[in-house]
Amino acid sequence: MTIKMKTIIIDDEPLSRDELKYLLQSYIDVEIIAEADSGEKGLEMIMTKEPDIAFIDIEMPQISGLDLARAIQNMKKTPLIIFATAYPNYAAKAFRVDAVDYLLKPFDEAQLLETMKRVKERLNREEKTDQVSPIGRLAVEDEGRIVYVSPTEIIYLYREERETIICTKDRKFSLKTPIKELEEKLKGYPFFRTHKSYLVNLDKIEELIPWFNGAYQLKVEGKEDEIPVSRNYVRSLRERLEL
Repeated sequence: MTIKMKTIIIDDEPLSRDELKYLLQSYIDVEIIAEADSGEKGLEMIMTKEPDIAFIDIEMPQISGLDLARAIQNMKKTPLIIFATAYPNYAAKAFRVDAVDYLLKPFDEAQLLETMKRVKERLNREEKTDQVSPIGRLAVEDEGRIVYVSPTEIIYLYREERETIICTKDRKFSLKTPIKELEEKLKGYPFFRTHKSYLVNLDKIEELIPWFNGAYQLKVEGKEDEIPVSRNYVRSLRERLEL
């Protein structure tokens, strides 16, 4: 039996909704459970029907697609978001609200196929992550005391000489544990190795900046430091960020 991915379409243009519904009919594992012609109705449907996937137009009156995406970020069950828009200049903002992909109108069947592959990979990855029992807190030493740090508070950590530095919004902690061992402990949380000496919380990334020779740098929430992304990790990072 095929497990259906519950899907809703939120777009104020009826023709666009109809086109997308027609294209999605060829996917046997997609079930369109609802559609909405405004951001307000879309928000209500996401809250009541709890879909797996939401195709959302960006340019809508009153509540835009981006505003809708931000509004649902803290929900217990957040659908995977695919923006569907005629405007290509919103891509960077779409990335910041963790959109899986960014479809341009008129819809291209090949592009939609790639999008649905990403959706399935993301859902499979999240299912595996849910099966991991993550640690509750990390115990670190701070001026002779033991302090417990929640992994969700960690923005990034890095290795410096023989110590690992853990960076939260307001504090830095150092410990002797190798970064590889911490990476294992943090499984079940969205951490990614961007460099042999850096491990970054994907939820805290704000910008991915091209650097040189195929390398990148990251800007993260609340920090001025730019974190290196070596060429060996760029492709995997872009896949994790669904770029």
